[in-house]
Amino acid sequence: MANTNESVVSEFVLLGLSKSWELQLFFFAIFSLVYVTSVLGNIMIIVIISSDSHLNSPMYFLLSNLSFIDICQSNFATPKMLLDFFVEHKTISFEGCMAQIFLLHSFVGSEMMLLVAMAYDRFIAICKPLHYSTIMNRRLCIIFVFISWSVGILHSVSHLAFTVDLPFCGPNEVDSFFCDLPLVIELACMDTYEMEIMTLTNSGLISLGCFLALIISYTIILITVRRRSSSRSSKALSTLTAHITVVILFFGPCIYFYIWPFSRLSVDKFLSVFYTVCTPLLNPIIYSLRNEDVKSAMRKLRNHHVNSWKN
Repeated sequence: MANTNESVVSEFVLLGLSKSWELQLFFFAIFSLVYVTSVLGNIMIIVIISSDSHLNSPMYFLLSNLSFIDICQSNFATPKMLLDFFVEHKTISFEGCMAQIFLLHSFVGSEMMLLVAMAYDRFIAICKPLHYSTIMNRRLCIIFVFISWSVGILHSVSHLAFTVDLPFCGPNEVDSFFCDLPLVIELACMDTYEMEIMTLTNSGLISLGCFLALIISYTIILITVRRRSSSRSSKALSTLTAHITVVILFFGPCIYFYIWPFSRLSVDKFLSVFYTVCTPLLNPIIYSLRNEDVKSAMRKLRNHHVNSWKN
């Protein structure tokens, strides 16, 4: 049924997180705070890294790009969710729904690949320190960022190419606060079993592949760090802890959704909130509060502005 979209369905109804008015007000207050903190925190990281020459290293270049992806991820669905808390009939157009699916998978796919690039950076820095500046040059970092975005976009397009042509001719209620791909596929007026397997394979391969690459990299790095006993190793271990924490919190819900993508429980909706709303906040909290270089750069930037105002 090629692109007929006999779409009686021109829009989808989002059921949101709760029908309780009191709960919706509570969620609005909490998620507004998380959203604003996440966006401002990630902007702050980009500004600090770009304005401090001491942070002109591959690790911080990749970190600033991670912050940019997190800003994008914060904005693909959260602003609409916050507005929808005050709307009784929450709807999204067919085109808007497809756009959300495309953006989410682009950002998530890009972030996965960028986390692998950051693990490779730490691997070279700790396991091959004498060759670090030669291997991890600016050109390679730009290539890593380009590959990350390319993989993310291709991953997303591969999903959208099949989804946009599905016949949606009846049910249009999505039991979430955004257009979640498995939930949208289930609304198609056809047998979607093959589509579900393709979605699981596509998303599962990229998430599990990146996760295994990260586990292997960080295992080798941790073994190398444990063999050394110095203040430098202690600093490396602190940086690694931040990286590993982000990886676990990012990939945990992701792998869960891709293992059971079409069998939803009530808790899944709140895991979706954590994944889409709270995950972008991990970057500024974990990397900033645990990183002495970033904290030092923040103090310098603050003192500079304070002195400028006094003068």
